[in-house]
Amino acid sequence: MAREKFFEWFGVGTAILYSMLVAMNVGAEFVGFTLLLISAFSIGAWAWFGKHRGMLLLQVFYATAGIIGMVRWF
Repeated sequence: MAREKFFEWFGVGTAILYSMLVAMNVGAEFVGFTLLLISAFSIGAWAWFGKHRGMLLLQVFYATAGIIGMVRWF
């Protein structure tokens, strides 16, 4: 159970940091999209272990958005 809670809350924290960095428009978009990718992997792991297949699918798209954002801002 502790592993699942870690992935869940670590993913939530990195998603919050991502959204704040991008919203503040301070030039840290690449770091923000990197945090989105990390968040997607973390919440994706939580979804996998908890058998939350809908959330897992959503994280695949968030990870894709993170990669696209990183490539476009690099």
